[in-house]
Amino acid sequence: MRTLYHFPLHPPSRMARIALAEKKLKVKEIIIDPWSPEPEFLNLTAEGAPPVLVDLTQHGTLTISGARSITEYANDGSKRNPLLSEDPFERAEARRLCAWFDTRFTEEVDSYILAEKIERAVLSQTQFDVGAADPDVLREGRANLDDHLTYLTTLLEKRDWLAGRRYSLGDIAAAAHLSCLDFLGEISWRDRPILKEWYQKVKSRPALRGLLGDRVAGLRPPRHYTDLDF
Repeated sequence: MRTLYHFPLHPPSRMARIALAEKKLKVKEIIIDPWSPEPEFLNLTAEGAPPVLVDLTQHGTLTISGARSITEYANDGSKRNPLLSEDPFERAEARRLCAWFDTRFTEEVDSYILAEKIERAVLSQTQFDVGAADPDVLREGRANLDDHLTYLTTLLEKRDWLAGRRYSLGDIAAAAHLSCLDFLGEISWRDRPILKEWYQKVKSRPALRGLLGDRVAGLRPPRHYTDLDF
């Protein structure tokens, strides 16, 4: 039995969920509040943040924290549906893209847009009076997002998938982040036809389709969010 602690509109959590689904590993999912986690969850991980996977194995209980660790653990644990290419360059490129989203994309986009919209929506359901999203913060995040989308487009102009010829952890990392932004209506897909075509392929995969039903109180996705042929 495996248990994954996660938050629905959290890119690292989504990355772990997609990878586990791609590997067809059965997982019990438990949603936690990242801004007010229960002591039981905090006792599991020194990081104190999702995602965290608890796997009961013949060697005992294993606790794996963080999206990158979970995805590599899932990929190494089963030979079916490999998420890293046997080609050395494509394997390295997939890991480079994961690091890109972990650091630059998170710092330049998520910390502006997701923090402003999702965190405020969640906290507004409690006793906190957090007010409206700061338009200046959103403006800067959107400018950064535009630069990142342009970069991803340049990769896809020369490749079938982001890291090369095969679907990989690089695509999963991108899909985890972009699907959260898409939930918030932050991506104009018609202005990005090459990226849209890639996202349609990723979105049609069963592993990502399972996430399209996620909802967070106080937020409503655009109509196209669940449409596979948007």
